[in-house]
This record gives sequence, C-alpha cells and structure tokens, in this order.
Amino acid sequence: MMLKNIVFDLAGVVVARNSQRFPAHLEEFFSFAFATPEGGVPKFWEDHDRGILSIEDTADAVAKYRGCDLETAKARMLLAVEFQEQVEPTVRLIEELTERGYRLIVLSNMSPEYIEFLRKMPVFRLLTEQIISCEVGLVKPEREIYELLLSRYSLNPTETIFVDDRRENVEAAAAVGIKPFHFDRTNPEKACDELRRVIYNE
Repeated sequence: MMLKNIVFDLAGVVVARNSQRFPAHLEEFFSFAFATPEGGVPKFWEDHDRGILSIEDTADAVAKYRGCDLETAKARMLLAVEFQEQVEPTVRLIEELTERGYRLIVLSNMSPEYIEFLRKMPVFRLLTEQIISCEVGLVKPEREIYELLLSRYSLNPTETIFVDDRRENVEAAAAVGIKPFHFDRTNPEKACDELRRVIYNE
C-alpha cells in the first residue's frame, strides 16, 4: 500500500548536537544518555523524558550518578540543550515531502526543556502534529505510545512509516503494523536518500 504518513523521531534524525561545537566535558558527562543509538539510559533519564520527574529531581539524580553538586548537574543539563541543531539533509527531505503532500508527524522521547528549545527551530513550522513523551506520559519503545499515535491521528498503519535512529524503537513500531525505517544518524545524507527510495517506492 502507498505510504501517506511519515513519522519522524527527533534526536538523531531531525535534530542533533553539533559534535564540533559540543564540549568534550559535556560529551563525557552525558555519555550515559547518548553513548550509542542502541544503548539504554538510566531510569531517572527515562522518567524525565516521560514527564514524571522534574528537572530539579533529574538534576539531583544526575548529580548523584556523576558525583557532582546539584547546581553543576542542572547547569550542564540546560547548557547541553543549546547545542542541538537541525539535521539539514532531513530538513530538506521534510520540505520535499511537505510539497508532495505527505502527512508529517513527530513521535519522540523528549524532556520539557529540549522540546521547548526545539520548537523554536524553523523546521517545526512543518511538523505541527506531534506526540512528545513528556507530554503524554509514555516513552518509546512502549507499545502504548505507538497505539496512541495511530488513534490520535487516525492513521492506517500500513500507510505509515516510522523513522528512528534506535533499532528497538522501529522494531516496536513494526509490532503494531507500522513500516519501520532505521535511520543511520552517522550518515544522514545517505539515510535520507534511502528513505526517499522507500517512500516513493523506487
């Protein structure tokens, strides 16, 4: 069946930290959160994305995890947000898909601080339909968040593709009938070209 709905993860797909600008001390400090696309995260970090743990409580957990004071942990959490930038190959694809009439939706694990910052980026004018973990109390790869996606936006899963850089997340989408696409965050240009071929059935 022809694809009509393209669902995008955010981090590693639509936005990413600028590795050339991101300070090495922050890279090391937050290695527990983004060491590898397939890596798990501590429960406190997941709960922050779920929206049930405040930034103060999360910073306290980070401080204990890293052996630093609360103020340092919170300051570094807020600073890290500011290094997020648009992934230009993905932005160009989003613009192209918009012109072609595809329905574009966001499904992302994201904390309140991150999504507030990201929504100021130009690409979000084209991504107005969004399910964000901290706003719905669910996180990927839980089945319920994919079911919410389908029900909230009345999507036919066979007409829908989900794009994410974490394999476990696309596998969970496939379990509810959504076409999965594992996005290679290390080569977004190539990943977008491959995604075009899948969407346009070339």
